[in-house]
Amino acid sequence: MYYDLNVPLPSAAELPRTLSFLSTLGYTTLALSTSLSGKLPNQLPVPPPLPSHPGLSLLTRLTLTLSDPSANHRLSNFTSTYQILALRPTTEKLFLAACSTLECDLISLDFSQRLPFALKHKTVGAALLRGISFEVCYSAGVADVQARRNLISGVQMLLRATRGGRGIVISSEAKNVLGVRGPEDVINLAVLWGMGQEQARDAICGRMRVVVRQAESRRRGYKGVVEVVEDGERKRKAGEQGGGGKKQKDGQGGQGGEGKKMTKAEKRAAAQKVKVEVKA
Repeated sequence: MYYDLNVPLPSAAELPRTLSFLSTLGYTTLALSTSLSGKLPNQLPVPPPLPSHPGLSLLTRLTLTLSDPSANHRLSNFTSTYQILALRPTTEKLFLAACSTLECDLISLDFSQRLPFALKHKTVGAALLRGISFEVCYSAGVADVQARRNLISGVQMLLRATRGGRGIVISSEAKNVLGVRGPEDVINLAVLWGMGQEQARDAICGRMRVVVRQAESRRRGYKGVVEVVEDGERKRKAGEQGGGGKKQKDGQGGQGGEGKKMTKAEKRAAAQKVKVEVKA
């Protein structure tokens, strides 16, 4: 099973052709990606409805290019909406936040351009400990010579930071079918970058499977938290209603007690009346 978890969502007219082509190349799991950059919108973009295609498993993905640290607190709004959430930090501060605190499944770095920050082992290791993978996208380096040089240099820096390539996945990010390569070609490209052959195969197969499973666990965990909170709220309201009913019942019991006291008073009055009549 081969994966490409970064397929930019094509137009409705191009989608069937794109899916058929990727299936023919040998891919079995694809993530159709929606990208957002700049200021995050107030209205959350809705994932597109996924078509059905024989032999393909399709997922939704959101790629957020981070440029404003003040918007980080809003990322939780995207957690349960898309099946895969990828972050693309543009500064060292945002890269550190993505590795250490922000919720995501992938950190996708644009290696077609020179990174404005260094990849340090300690920072990268923090992301790996949290189960986050690093994504390398190859399509930009297919046709452009300078982009290819930057890509090779960036991947080698990532290999050093991960101490040999742990947690790396490879996707296309191809905007059209001309930028896509088959799984074996991708493996050969990765070997040229400095990865071992089995490691390169794992980057489009085994490690990708881990990303998808962990993304599903993240979404289930988020839903579980919501369900627990909602269940607790229901129990609290039920307890308040039950407490009110008990108080009402206690109040009725109090009224019953007053009724018994009145009955005793009537008995005493009747007894005194009898005594008076006897004396008379």
